[in-house]
Amino acid sequence: MWFLGSHMGGWWWLMMIFYVFFLAGIVILIIFLVKWLSGPERRGLPPSKDEPLEILKRRYAKGEIDKEQFEQMKKDLKS
Repeated sequence: MWFLGSHMGGWWWLMMIFYVFFLAGIVILIIFLVKWLSGPERRGLPPSKDEPLEILKRRYAKGEIDKEQFEQMKKDLKS
């Protein structure tokens, strides 16, 4: 490696460290983007930030519960 040191003034090791950090940054960015793009909404799952009342309204709209159950559960949630 004498040729690197002679042509670059001995700074070749600093450039190698920079190169390794640059590649690591690109890999981390790719991993972050893949995880972000494949969030829960992309996998067909409901968003994790649903409020209980919204879930209850959705179940009532789908016909999973009747009006009496809906009103009782809504009352329970508000108390």
